[in-house]
Amino acid sequence: MTEIIKRTIDKLPFGFVITPSDFPVDLKKQASVNRILNNMVAAGTIRRLSKGRFYKPQISKFGELPPDTYQIVKDLLEKNGKITGYITGYSAFNDLGLTTQVPFALQIGVRHEKKAIQRDVYRISFIKQKNAITKENIPLLRLLDSLRFFKNIPDTMPDDACKRLLYLFSQLDRAQTDKVKKLALNYNPATIALLGAILETLNENEDTTRLLKELNPQTSYKLGISEKVLLNQQKWYIK
Repeated sequence: MTEIIKRTIDKLPFGFVITPSDFPVDLKKQASVNRILNNMVAAGTIRRLSKGRFYKPQISKFGELPPDTYQIVKDLLEKNGKITGYITGYSAFNDLGLTTQVPFALQIGVRHEKKAIQRDVYRISFIKQKNAITKENIPLLRLLDSLRFFKNIPDTMPDDACKRLLYLFSQLDRAQTDKVKKLALNYNPATIALLGAILETLNENEDTTRLLKELNPQTSYKLGISEKVLLNQQKWYIK
């Protein structure tokens, strides 16, 4: 059994997260598999990410590299072949080019609220998403989350973040733009306001009537973006 486990791990890419159930052995012997894996951790062959989760470390000239974000949380994103969550927050900011900061705090969008958990050095928290989480929706939800948490984007100025968002939204086709406007209706008013201003800045003829109806004229949103970058801020109650 030890040789089977070692051969299996040797074939895996560096950073790939594994559990005892991933090995081709009888389910009744899972406790033995776990013991062998723990012995390999003690020997320094593999690392423990969290209880029952292990990975083969990659060593570079700069030191040991951690698993990528997806590997750390993949069991929290899918269950029985069905998508249950998506990576968002600081990781999305980095992936979308809104910041260069690499996070150790990870956020996952889910339909139902969950308590935060800890995996190795990573604190994983969950953000409630009111829209359906589907493969097609996820890229749009990540964009909307970036609007929702615009003020929390680290290591960047508001104008720079807004310019990047303008570019990202400009890459959407007609169907995606219509879809993102519908998805935004399940977000907070500040997100709706920023989306409306972005879409009108990109296309002055964009139909944003439904978005504007969602806003309270008595409420304003202080985002620190200059009017040279984002047009029609007054219409969208943005300061």
